[in-house]
Amino acid sequence: MISIIGRKDAGKTTVLVALAGELVRRKLRVMTIKHGTHPADTDQRGKDSWRHWHEGKAERVLMEGPGQRVLWERTEREADPLALARRYLDGGDIVLVEGFKRAPLPKIEVYRLAAGPDPIFDPAVHNPADWVAMVTDNAEYRAAFPVFRFSDTAWLVTLASLAWDHARILVP
Repeated sequence: MISIIGRKDAGKTTVLVALAGELVRRKLRVMTIKHGTHPADTDQRGKDSWRHWHEGKAERVLMEGPGQRVLWERTEREADPLALARRYLDGGDIVLVEGFKRAPLPKIEVYRLAAGPDPIFDPAVHNPADWVAMVTDNAEYRAAFPVFRFSDTAWLVTLASLAWDHARILVP
């Protein structure tokens, strides 16, 4: 497991999707977890799955369709990504986690100047060994871990190798 973190609108999803695509290209079974700050949409208002969830108040709604399956589950509190992966993502070669910046996972940070003047990583607070890499548009940024520029041509291939090498192994 490895976490892709960054400030709002830094490009976390863009990096995660590109990284997942590269790892799938390498024939790895990739699974992802997305941490949200708002409830996920459960279909469109008035549609059957929406009604199961909103009107029926079902504890879990499992929707099966051609080529996909979606589960909505009511929860009392948020689970950590390790517990979520153990419960729902068995059998993956690697789990990419978007968000959960406080989780004890290796981190790849996405840092864009437009999203804020500073990255989340702060050498006065964080251990650089917890960061696998950073992808940024800040040409001046330097760190004690690999820093890739969005303008670099080979950052994705190298980042995929680093992610695979540094991912936390999920023990059953």
